[in-house]
Amino acid sequence: MGTNHSQSKASFDANGEVNFDHFQILRAIGKGSFGKVCIVQKRDTKKMFAMKYMNKAMCIKKDAIRNVIREQEILMKLEHPFLVNLWFTFQDSEDMFMVVDLLLGGDLRYHIQQDVRFEEDHVTLYICEVALALDYLQKNHILHRDIKPDNILLDEEGHVHITDFNIATVLHDNQLATSLSGTKPYMAPEVYGCSLEECPGYSFPVDWWSLGVLAYETLRGKRPYDIHSTTSLQEVKQLFTTVTITYPNTWTDNMKDLIKKLLTIEPANRLTSLESLESHPLMTSLMFSDVIKRRMKPRFVPAKDHLNCDPTFELEEMIIEAKPLHKKKKRLAKQNSKKDPSQDDMDPMQLCLENIDKEFTSYNRERDIQEQNLKKLENELKLQNG
Repeated sequence: MGTNHSQSKASFDANGEVNFDHFQILRAIGKGSFGKVCIVQKRDTKKMFAMKYMNKAMCIKKDAIRNVIREQEILMKLEHPFLVNLWFTFQDSEDMFMVVDLLLGGDLRYHIQQDVRFEEDHVTLYICEVALALDYLQKNHILHRDIKPDNILLDEEGHVHITDFNIATVLHDNQLATSLSGTKPYMAPEVYGCSLEECPGYSFPVDWWSLGVLAYETLRGKRPYDIHSTTSLQEVKQLFTTVTITYPNTWTDNMKDLIKKLLTIEPANRLTSLESLESHPLMTSLMFSDVIKRRMKPRFVPAKDHLNCDPTFELEEMIIEAKPLHKKKKRLAKQNSKKDPSQDDMDPMQLCLENIDKEFTSYNRERDIQEQNLKKLENELKLQNG
């Protein structure tokens, strides 16, 4: 994918607004909910990132524009060591782009499918790191709603990072969410109950339930309940009321107890806070102040001699993709030369595209950091000069 593109020397203004030309496209590594992901290198700083790109026309057809805009708005306000942080956003006439932290360790789903045997100390640290991120999100009024192995990425050292805020929502004060959102096997009982009109809504405890399912599956290789995308709401309800979760005898009592507390049906009785987690006996070996500073080294370190992802993504981009990234510049130039401005007012798709142009704003965390550092330096100089 990246060969032809990497050899072309695109001209760009290093001081101007960040756009597609500021990046060298290296290779495809995955698919998101509404887009694809590739590894890129920023031409001026040589820093590596992951770039998620979402086709505008496809997002309009799937009625996904609001999700993309909301995800951008949420990520612009967040920064945490156990999240996948946003660095840049920009767009062209075809795509919307989000450039984020590059994490080369693969997601937990990949490693579970590779039959990696995760031990209790691995999972204990994962629970702690994800919980620290959930606590941070809750303090910022963000409900993720899709905590699952696919959305937990590992960095090269083995630390976990939450990604994909496509169905996240903002809850202020005592607001409740009400939609049936998430991935069925990881959705909490109250999410289903809300759809069955058995409760008025749900809140932050649903992410802690999902953490319980995630921990159980990572440790055991299968989920606590046999729920699939085709399982009906009534069938799920019956599972929650009739099935008793089994815990292997090889697990310690402390691990069993913690997962039971996370997988408590009634949200009011569920373990749903960092304080409760920190005081649990399983966590006695961890100093949370050290964990947040990444001083606790994970025992499972992903392989560095190959990419920890499905290699077919690269083949799809090269062979199957109708609009490959490395041919974008030629394609857009050709489209612009054929464009008839007189048709724009009559075209509903064009009107939608114009709305995207307004709503999907450019963002540059790199510039924000530079401005913050400059202000800090100016303040220090002022203090020194009296």
